Amino acid sequence: MAAYIVEAVRTASGRRNGRLAEWHPVDLAALMLDTVVARTGIDPATVDDVVVGCVTQAGEQSVQIGRNAVLASGLPVSVPAVTIDRQCGSSQQAIHFAAQAVMAGTSDIIIAAGVESMTRAPMGSARLRDSGVSPLTSSIRARFGIEEFSQFGGAEMIAKKWDLTRDMLDAFGLESHRRALAATTSGAFARELVPVPVTLADGTSELHLRDEGIRADATPETMAGVKLLLEGGTITAATSSQVADGASAVMIVSERALKQYGLTPLARIDTLVVTGGDPVIMLEEPLYATDKALKRAGKTIADIDLYEVNEAFAPVPMAWLRHTGADPDKLNVNGGAIALGHPLGATGAKLMATLVHGLRDRGLKWGLQTMCEGGGLANVTIIEAL
Repeated sequence: MAAYIVEAVRTASGRRNGRLAEWHPVDLAALMLDTVVARTGIDPATVDDVVVGCVTQAGEQSVQIGRNAVLASGLPVSVPAVTIDRQCGSSQQAIHFAAQAVMAGTSDIIIAAGVESMTRAPMGSARLRDSGVSPLTSSIRARFGIEEFSQFGGAEMIAKKWDLTRDMLDAFGLESHRRALAATTSGAFARELVPVPVTLADGTSELHLRDEGIRADATPETMAGVKLLLEGGTITAATSSQVADGASAVMIVSERALKQYGLTPLARIDTLVVTGGDPVIMLEEPLYATDKALKRAGKTIADIDLYEVNEAFAPVPMAWLRHTGADPDKLNVNGGAIALGHPLGATGAKLMATLVHGLRDRGLKWGLQTMCEGGGLANVTIIEAL
């Protein structure tokens, strides 16, 4: 059985302590659920399940934020929900779980969503950092010869392995801002963005509809002026994804639901892959997960019209381009997380919204989405725009 995307939306990202800081993450997620239901016009009681990705399940994001989002929304209490953590790929995995349930014939309508307020539930706050407690056991340390896994260290390993220099990374980061600014100015994000009411510092209110991290004034000189994150390294904050607040949602339905409720499919989910690899270099796994996904789909990289590869750190998509031989003009055409932000658990469904609408706006057919994830994991999703 096939699974179809009939709606895909996101908030514009907010910077840490920025325009979305006053929004409780439960309410932000609830807004996404209500929006996809309203835009499709279905009876909310027909939703079989809600799958929500969230990484930092602490504080306001604890105690099953997926269920709390349903309770804060206009959905009836009869709609169940679950919260999942696949690290940065959490809501991409939510899409996979939703699609798999539909393909298996056990569900007809599922909302896959994601949320992260990195302002209100800061990254790492689920861990007792001052207690000396570590999630790594002595057996894990002995097996991999390392005290702690580090995404920063992994990103530097990728840069070294693939001969990526500071200048090359800076140029990639600058291009992310340029593409994001061009997409914003042209209205490319209009279909996917959900207006979020915000109160400004002067007490006035407006709708948040612009990704807050885009730097229109970025230049090669300003990029070069940002200090390195690790001594002797190549990566800076300007070539890393921005800490951000945001939420997203994708409604996935069966062919039976399409006919029964008169829904218009935006895309068909073609291929779903998740793989695990080296947890030390950690962020390189999208390269090999993409190989597996293309083989499973019976395609080559040249068959894909657009790619969304999460810009957790610039070396990740740059190494992915080298490994796959992909066309850089098809990669993150509207900018990526370096400019648009990476609200962790929300990013998977956020990128899917951008990919679906980007394909349709350009009259293109095939899209591929992937991202690196903590622990050396990676999801890949291939879709066909309809």
